[in-house]
This record gives sequence, C-alpha cells and structure tokens, in this order.
Amino acid sequence: MQLGTHLYYIFRNRIRFRRLGIVFGRNLKVFNRLFIKMAPNASIKIGDNFTFTTGAGYNPISSNTLGYIRADTGAFLTIGDNCGMSSTTIWVKESLTIGNHVLIGASCLIMDTDCHSLDWQLRGTRGGVDENGCSIDSINAKSAPIIIEDDVLIGARSIVLKGVTIGARSVIGAGSVVTHSIPSDCIAAGNPCTFIKQLNKND
Repeated sequence: MQLGTHLYYIFRNRIRFRRLGIVFGRNLKVFNRLFIKMAPNASIKIGDNFTFTTGAGYNPISSNTLGYIRADTGAFLTIGDNCGMSSTTIWVKESLTIGNHVLIGASCLIMDTDCHSLDWQLRGTRGGVDENGCSIDSINAKSAPIIIEDDVLIGARSIVLKGVTIGARSVIGAGSVVTHSIPSDCIAAGNPCTFIKQLNKND
C-alpha cells in the first residue's frame, strides 16, 4: 500500500477508536479495516505504540484476513505498551489482560469464552435473545479471564482459550492451542500446548 493509504487508515482508526470510547496511548497504528464490536459498559484500554496490521497484504502469513475485536457487556480488555499483532481475532466476555512488549503472530485467536453454552437447549437459535438483543446461548457460555504477561511471543495461527495465563517472556509455537496456563521463561507448543524447554539468557 502507498504511504498515503497507510496514513489514512492510521488517522481514521484513531478517530473511530475515540468515538467508540476506546482509551489508547501515543502512536496507535491500526493499518486497514478492523472489525470492532463493543457492547455497552465494555472497556478497552490500549497503551503506547500499539500496532495492528489487518488484511491487504500487510502480512502474507495472515492471507489478507481482517482482524476483529469483540468486547461483550461489562468486559475488560487491557493491552500494554509496545504491543503488536496481525489479523488477530479477540473475543472478550469477561477479561483479557495483555502486558507490555507482547507480539502476537498472524491470524491468532484469543477468546476468554466458550462462545456457546454446553446446554443443547440454549445453543444456536433455540435459546433466543434477552431484552438487549444478546444471545442467551452466548450469555450462558462459560468464561474465565486470560492473562498474557510481558514480553510474550505467540506464534502465528495459535489459539488461546479461556482461563489461561501465559508467563512473562515465554514463546508459544505457531499453530498451538493453549488450553492451560504456561509458566514464564519457556518454549511451549502443540495441541494441546505443552512445555518444551526452559529458556535462559543465552537462548
């Protein structure tokens, strides 16, 4: 894309974020279109130097997929300073905290909710909607907060599920499905994501 297009989207998205009530720090850069669904009483706070690339060939690994951020009623999404992500999908029902200097690879999925109820009578359209138009199925889905600590690297096309903490400085291998917490200073990968080795200062 041309420089003019880059600048257009940077300033357009800053205005859009302000209109949505998203609090962000200095030098926010969101390239291209980003889907955002922010429910009443949801809170999104982003630190300084945040970069989000989405679609339009910014990252060949993400195959031009557009990013998506969804924060349900009463949800809290907090992203620290100097973080970057590419065509990421984030769905927060309860709480997602991302620390400082976190890098999230192309087309990752991070969600603190199962999205659907385990009760078959509520799933899909059977459960209907509440007075605010929210799906009863989604409301009754289980959720648990996610914490991604400082300096974490998450490889492309990984999935991080509810209730997980990823410890500081750890690396999650590409294509992993993180179903339980990962300690600090390690490499972990796989489906389900498991500890591979401890990192040290020489790695």
